[in-house]
Amino acid sequence: MSSPEKSRPSWFWPLAGIVVPIVGLIARIRITGAEKLPAEGAYVMAPNHVSELDPVIVAAAVWRLGRAPRFMAKESLFRVPVLGAALRATGMVPVARASSRDGARQTMTQATALVEAGRGVIVYPEGTLTRDPELWPMRGKSGAARLALAGDMPLIPVAHWGVQNIMGRYSRGLSLWPPRKLVRVAIGDPVDLSDLKGRPNDPAAITEATSRVMHAITLLLEGLRDEKAPESRWDPTSHGQSETGRL
Repeated sequence: MSSPEKSRPSWFWPLAGIVVPIVGLIARIRITGAEKLPAEGAYVMAPNHVSELDPVIVAAAVWRLGRAPRFMAKESLFRVPVLGAALRATGMVPVARASSRDGARQTMTQATALVEAGRGVIVYPEGTLTRDPELWPMRGKSGAARLALAGDMPLIPVAHWGVQNIMGRYSRGLSLWPPRKLVRVAIGDPVDLSDLKGRPNDPAAITEATSRVMHAITLLLEGLRDEKAPESRWDPTSHGQSETGRL
């Protein structure tokens, strides 16, 4: 059942009218665990990240399930003419670089706004494309967990597999043959953060919550790939790699 945010007229309608048919031409999205995405209310969705095309595929899946897909976006983008207006109109969440104190305040403001509006947001906990050679989830960053703890929102792990066959990890083009490649999306149960409730600024709680969501994403991906992930998670800093650059 669609939530009011999808059934009520909004800027998502014309965007979906363009994006969804295009996605349908290049991908067959098969979703499991659809019932685990809340039909209403705020949530934080945490997917794995293997391709630059991921946000489009994840957005199409979320829209299909009846929710409006919203992402974190750099605050500077909100100052770009037209683009900024579109981001604001669709309820994307601005994020700016800040000190730890300002960052905590910003996270609380974002969480409060999401809860009050009953909106969900998609946050990539790895922060960038995975650097793992076999495309397993790498070490997570704290953004998704921190936001979920700040707003006492469900933290929903998601794994997908197959997007990399349409657009490779560092590719700038699409592989369109054969057409409509299968992309499987698995949505997991919300991560249990009950014992960490009320500790949104506690580093230990944030670290533990981040570890739990990365573990949950990895388990979902193991199911999609039908193989076991490496015992230790890839850490770019220990492999002499930049977390924002390429291999």
